[in-house]
Amino acid sequence: MNSFVKTHGLGNEYIILDSEDINFELTTERIIRICNVHFGIGSDGILLKVKEKKADFGLKIFNPDGSEAEKSGNGLRIFSKYLYDYGFTKDKNFSIQTLGGLVYAHVVELSNNKASKIKVDMGKAIFNPKDIPVKCEGDICFDKSLHVQDKQYLINCVSVGNPHCVVVKDDLNIDEIKEYGPLIQNSEMFPNGINVQFAKPISRKEVEILIFERGAGFTLASGSSSCAVASVMKKKGLIDNEVSINMIGGKLQIEIDNDWNIRMTGEVKEIASGKLSDELIY
Repeated sequence: MNSFVKTHGLGNEYIILDSEDINFELTTERIIRICNVHFGIGSDGILLKVKEKKADFGLKIFNPDGSEAEKSGNGLRIFSKYLYDYGFTKDKNFSIQTLGGLVYAHVVELSNNKASKIKVDMGKAIFNPKDIPVKCEGDICFDKSLHVQDKQYLINCVSVGNPHCVVVKDDLNIDEIKEYGPLIQNSEMFPNGINVQFAKPISRKEVEILIFERGAGFTLASGSSSCAVASVMKKKGLIDNEVSINMIGGKLQIEIDNDWNIRMTGEVKEIASGKLSDELIY
């Protein structure tokens, strides 16, 4: 009872819990405490396995501030490893229902009988501003000017099950995205907030990015951010159908077909497992 597993995907770390195994309500206060690096386990979020009739498995994704996320690419790969490694499925292909839609996971590689590389079908890239959502006129929100503080950015918006704002840049600066990421994120243009990426094209097969995540802040890697950047770059004609997205935490391989279906492949590694203490929970 109250067991947990902590796993990372390229330095983006999540705690996995099973709703049928915990004896407490996962409140905002508890999520914040568990994810806190000083008072809890420390994590970029919590993945909660829940019962689901529409798919093989159900998943709720919580940010470290307690808010619920629609989808997380790294979270989905981490959750998929957990499902396979802990015997919830022997099949290497299965479906997962998230708040952001149904996705399909594939265990691509094993190491010592544990899942080590996962491919996830992330669904379709959506460019319609109303569906992202973003307050923007026109069929797509590309190369739109956004003024924040003393800077002007050209933004490109897309949803991959959750909302993203991509800024294409010639040079990337960590201090800049840490300062301006939250300002962009909280702009009135984005009624539900938004994930922010600064992206630098290296070639038609490689892009470098920095990420400021909604509900989490500056982060080393993000699967959904990688999918969003690849979608924007392909829409702008800057990359081919397959691209490597380079982040501080590592690389993800993204494939996008001509119907805007997205597939993401990357490594996942377990960090630790154990039981949550009553002193932490209560």
